[in-house]
Amino acid sequence: MGKRRPELEVSAGGIVFRRLPELGPRFLLIRDSYDNWGFPKGHLENGESPAEAALRETAEETGLAQLLLQGPIRVIDWHFRFRGRHIHKYCHFFLFESPDGEATPQADEGITACQWRSLDESLQTLSYDNARGVLKRAGEMVRTLVAIGAGRSRPVAEPQAPG
Repeated sequence: MGKRRPELEVSAGGIVFRRLPELGPRFLLIRDSYDNWGFPKGHLENGESPAEAALRETAEETGLAQLLLQGPIRVIDWHFRFRGRHIHKYCHFFLFESPDGEATPQADEGITACQWRSLDESLQTLSYDNARGVLKRAGEMVRTLVAIGAGRSRPVAEPQAPG
């Protein structure tokens, strides 16, 4: 009897950062119902792109409304067993900037806490090694955005009517 192929699952999530001039960038971690610290993520819904799913899931799980997409970070994958099924999961992570607003855990999804942490504190707090790799890459992206003064959305000038 041969081994069954794992079931494929695709999800998307977000790493959210905020610029605090006096403290430096802070990253948002969430704690799930199993007491694990990580990032908001979830399955793609019908017709959704990974970036759309990441934005939706991040907003739902954190209560943050004004999330600015800064770009893709990376895709990670892992294998696990759930209810007798072997699953191979891929998760697309995107970097979002949150200019303001209070993070509020989505209790009905099992999110028990949201905390803003420095990069070093976040790396120590995360429960999963593969999440640390994604956060390190996000930290590099944030350093670049801050260094070049980019990343925040800027008002777009209204086009002038010919006259």
